[in-house]
Amino acid sequence: MDHWQPVIGLELHVQLKTRSKIFSAAATAYGAEVNRQACALDLGMPGTLPVLNGEAVEMAIKLGHAIGGKIAPECVFARKNYFYPDLPKGYQISQFEQPIVAGGTVEIDGDDGAPRKIGIVRAHLEEDAGKSVHDLFRGRSGIDLNRAGTPLIEIVTEPELHTAREAVALMRELYTLVMYLDICDGNLAEGSFRCDANVSVRPRESTKLGTRAEIKNINSFRFVERAIDYEIHRQIHRLESGEQIVQETRLYDADKNETRSMRGKEEAEDYRYFPDPDLLPLRIDPAASERIRAGIPELPAGKRRRYRDELALSAEDVHQLVAHPRLAEFFEAVVAAAPGVEPKRCANWVVVELMGALHKRDLDIDSSPVSASMMAGLLARIADGTISGKLAKSVFEGMLSGEGDADQVIAARGLRQISDSDAIRDVIRGILADSEEQIAQYRNGEAKVLNYFVGQVMRATRGQANPGQVRKILTEELDNE
Repeated sequence: MDHWQPVIGLELHVQLKTRSKIFSAAATAYGAEVNRQACALDLGMPGTLPVLNGEAVEMAIKLGHAIGGKIAPECVFARKNYFYPDLPKGYQISQFEQPIVAGGTVEIDGDDGAPRKIGIVRAHLEEDAGKSVHDLFRGRSGIDLNRAGTPLIEIVTEPELHTAREAVALMRELYTLVMYLDICDGNLAEGSFRCDANVSVRPRESTKLGTRAEIKNINSFRFVERAIDYEIHRQIHRLESGEQIVQETRLYDADKNETRSMRGKEEAEDYRYFPDPDLLPLRIDPAASERIRAGIPELPAGKRRRYRDELALSAEDVHQLVAHPRLAEFFEAVVAAAPGVEPKRCANWVVVELMGALHKRDLDIDSSPVSASMMAGLLARIADGTISGKLAKSVFEGMLSGEGDADQVIAARGLRQISDSDAIRDVIRGILADSEEQIAQYRNGEAKVLNYFVGQVMRATRGQANPGQVRKILTEELDNE
């Protein structure tokens, strides 16, 4: 690796959250019975004509503005011609010379921790193909065309990435972005967000790009990193062995953690692109484009800055909270409903306690049995001294189990913190009366004995004594002995 520089570019396929397909009225819902969501157009029947889905266009414009790209005043749909069993028309409707979005950048943290802006070549609209199914019929493959015609945005990045970790960072950032824009459901398992990675290597002193291999259809962040790392080392090994790199399309086998050859890599001319004669050029109204831009919500980069600068959250908290828009919304709802609680404490409870508990139960934030208002109520009871931080965890467990909000759990379990100084002092004096040896150790300078006494008091009060008051009164009593 000291002598070679990897060069990586990504092609990301983002499935749009439209209810119908990009050129037909067929539904896009996942999980339907095989071939039940494929109409005559999707099947490539003669005489059918495509009708463009306006919602898909608006989503593409929204993405273009979010990455700082140029929205084309006019774009053209083209036919990308190739034969494959899951493409019954014999061509895919896509965009080639005139995409809807050109240019733009996305910022990531590079391997050295410094921010890097990665260029976007283009983002264009296209239809998805169907799906070949190989495990239903012995010795034969089936074709499911439910997915055929599903609207996609393909985002093509500049070849400016140099490690697998940077590639994953860019993929994650774009994933987060499309989730915040609410144009994709982000379900990786269902193929809603997929990645093709173009990988090459070159001598470090060279500026000429090496021969690239394209790794197709990787649908998890972990597999993207593993596939790119494998491909980098495969190419370096071949070059150092005196062999050549063949331009080709490769598949990643997760079970064997290796890429393998699929077919020779096609060039643009191989697809014989030409404008689709059934679709007129699409003209974008500037006023409509501006309206869409004005409706874009706060994006991840801006939210990170605000959490860091205004809420004084740690980098790790910011990273965790901003990773998903629903989680950020939940956190902000907690902060708003608990005005007397520091945002840092809110972040700790949401990120560590709540998300940890949800992960154990295989739940996401939308399925949380503890609402934002319930979480805020719990934090308010810690802040006003009703319960200690330790008791709060017992209250939280009760809330997770459906026992009600914080006040209801506190009342039902008898967990209200003892803050009465006289009551705490009585308990302390009773313990000190039987602890002559420990008192002597304390007076001989063994300050850690104080922790022993704190533990005894908390045990005697079943954890309900206010810890701060316990420590203060203990010190007073011991120093006055």
